[in-house]
Amino acid sequence: MDKKKKNKVGSKSGKSQTIDFGAPDHFGAHLFRVLIPTARKNSVLIIEDYGHLGDEGGIPREEERVVLKRPVWSAIADSARREFNGRLKAAKVRVGRWHTGTNLVDRLLGKELCVLAWAAETANPDQLPVICSKWAALRPEERWWLFAMTVAEAGLPEDKNRGWRRALFHALSDGEKPTAGKKRRPHPRPQQNDLFTFAQGKDSK
Repeated sequence: MDKKKKNKVGSKSGKSQTIDFGAPDHFGAHLFRVLIPTARKNSVLIIEDYGHLGDEGGIPREEERVVLKRPVWSAIADSARREFNGRLKAAKVRVGRWHTGTNLVDRLLGKELCVLAWAAETANPDQLPVICSKWAALRPEERWWLFAMTVAEAGLPEDKNRGWRRALFHALSDGEKPTAGKKRRPHPRPQQNDLFTFAQGKDSK
């Protein structure tokens, strides 16, 4: 694994240090890994890592969630980065950036990233901006719910055309390409510190 820069913000307030996009830095944390290969033609892989929960009670150590062709990843990566960093910054946590190698992502943000990736994986270039815009308009808890519904029956890379996985594509790609400069009407957000309250185990999968 690449050497990570740990977030030092909040150490006096008792907050956990984080790596990349809000991922806890302690061993055995439940998080997501985004593997971005150096070769630009190779696909990007998103993995859910159950940490200490893995290998117990029938839970696997980890599960691959989606494999994205590089052009698709490139089309959605910046939307995800902006959304996640806005919330990390509001929670006074160091923001992240995508880089080649292993990127660690907080488990709730990872669920949201999967929803975006699942909707985008079979989209054409004209549909991708629509998907990113409609995904960004969802509340975090709506994305968590969509993840839970989808992963129950279609959460593996080979499930791209099944059930809720396919429904995500149709729901988020149905619309017009957003007009340049057009601002989306803001919508209410949950308290920003909920990201780390839930990440410590108060949110169930």
